[in-house]
Amino acid sequence: MRILLIEDDEVIAERVKVGLERERFAVDVAADGETGLRLARQRPYGLVILDLMLPRRDGWSVCEALRARQNTVPILMLTARDAVEDRVRGLEAGADDYLPKPFDFRELLARVRALLRRDRVHKSRVIRIADLEIDISSRRVRRAGREIQLTPREFALLEALATNEGRTLAREEIQERVWGDDESYSNTVSFHIALLRKKIDAEHPVKLIHTIHGVGYVLRRPDSEETL
Repeated sequence: MRILLIEDDEVIAERVKVGLERERFAVDVAADGETGLRLARQRPYGLVILDLMLPRRDGWSVCEALRARQNTVPILMLTARDAVEDRVRGLEAGADDYLPKPFDFRELLARVRALLRRDRVHKSRVIRIADLEIDISSRRVRRAGREIQLTPREFALLEALATNEGRTLAREEIQERVWGDDESYSNTVSFHIALLRKKIDAEHPVKLIHTIHGVGYVLRRPDSEETL
């Protein structure tokens, strides 16, 4: 597995590179955003570790440029900036995870492995719940054979519910999974759930998305019960 590390701090770059190579990963290093973006476009990588504060082109711009070209490589943002607005901006630009500096290499390695596992599952996974079908790789959704158009946020919310089928997700957990933080407005989740229900459930007698009052939401088959 080849990983692209875009990091301008030579000490950090060397430490991460050596650590990952010790774990049998192949690692390419770019010291600025322009070089990193060029490498990411030239060859397929299993993962990109991307610093935010880079010379020539910042990490947000690199991430947005990759996603604009439909490049779905998992991206782990690595930065000294850990304010909520920076985390949210990075995730909305298309990053998959976020790790602030300073960090323990063991945590970085755990996050790398988790992203790679998730990517392998997602690339080949189609989730079917009753007559609802969710194609993770193409991000297409159908119910009763009819295609449903979702916004990226709605798809992320549906994916979070579907991958936890039958288990109630608390509002705080949904905020963390879908928005990347736990400080969104309290009605944000409820508002997006309402929008999603209109598209998934409104025209069908059997409802799949349920509210568990005082706790959160669950997506389940009509003949099953939720778990906490």
